[in-house]
Amino acid sequence: MLKKTDEYRERTVHTEPVFQGKIISLQVDTVELPHGGTATREIVRHPGAAAVLAIIDGKMLVVEQYRKPMEKFQVEIPAGKLDAGEDPGIAAGRELEEETGYKAGRLKPLTAFYTSPGFADEKLFLYLAEDLVKGESRPDEDEFLNVEAITLEQAQQYIREERISDAKTILAVYAWQIYRLTGEI
Repeated sequence: MLKKTDEYRERTVHTEPVFQGKIISLQVDTVELPHGGTATREIVRHPGAAAVLAIIDGKMLVVEQYRKPMEKFQVEIPAGKLDAGEDPGIAAGRELEEETGYKAGRLKPLTAFYTSPGFADEKLFLYLAEDLVKGESRPDEDEFLNVEAITLEQAQQYIREERISDAKTILAVYAWQIYRLTGEI
């Protein structure tokens, strides 16, 4: 069993802000290491995000959009960043409706995880949408999305083809697969 210990904690000696954008900021921290030496840590600060596993008629709602950092189209579950102080459940419902047009009667929290803890503090909250009602999508003005409902088999194929290659969507597909096998999520 792993023991919690503070003996390996890094103490911040100095923080140098490098960049402040609309969504993220970058800072370089100088830290004191447990043996007394120092090191630098490049840290991306992010407000967090919420994502939604939405199943309708046995299919998962996904959006396909171009992702500039990867220079390719990506199939993903609906998701988006949290506004300052926003409840992740509220953000999840908003993003589901904006991106797909569906409203959730209920959102069940599934898990939360850090996307890249080696350099970023982004925490993503994953929800299961239940009791879906069709409405009208309203993507952000800089979002160009194709909405699709795919089967579990299609999702698994998209993972093999790397059309789905982001952690939140892969995690959602595996959660859906477990749900289909066990009836629990």
